[in-house]
Formats: sequence, C-alpha cells, structure tokens
Amino acid sequence: MYIVSLTYHRPIEEVEKHLEAHITWLKRYFHDGCFIASGRKKPRTGGVILVKDMERTQLEAILAEDPFNAIAHYEVTDVALTTTSAGFEALANI
Repeated sequence: MYIVSLTYHRPIEEVEKHLEAHITWLKRYFHDGCFIASGRKKPRTGGVILVKDMERTQLEAILAEDPFNAIAHYEVTDVALTTTSAGFEALANI
C-alpha cells in the first residue's frame, strides 16, 4: 500500500481552481479500485491518498495525471501494514 501526501506550494485560491478536476481524477481511480481513501490535511495545507499496492511506475503514471500537479508536491511512502485495530483488518497487506 502507498501513502501519498500532497503539500500545496501555491495559494489556496489557486488550489480551488483545480479542485473540480482533481475530484474527477480521484473518482476515476476510486472507481478503478486503485484508491482506498483520501482527504484534506488539517489545516488545509494539502491532502493524503491511500493507494492499493501496485507497481511504482503505475502509481507514478496515475499521479502524473492529477491536475493538482500544478499546485502541489507529492511524497510517496510504500508501507506494508501488518497490524490493524478492529474494523481495519482489510488494510493489512493491501
């Protein structure tokens, strides 16, 4: 599984201009089964996407399509979850 952390490097007004296209992009990859969860950081300095395990090159190609490339930097962490709390067992070894 990957944790993708986005950090905005442009003003929030510019982020808002790309938001609708970003949400469309997110929905596509949720529908395709690639994304597990996503949401905004608090305070609103970026966001986080949980991504199912795949080839790193595939993930990089998906991220390259995100309209937020114009306003955010991406940090990708590959993690192998082995232990979860009750109710989150499906996340282990994704």
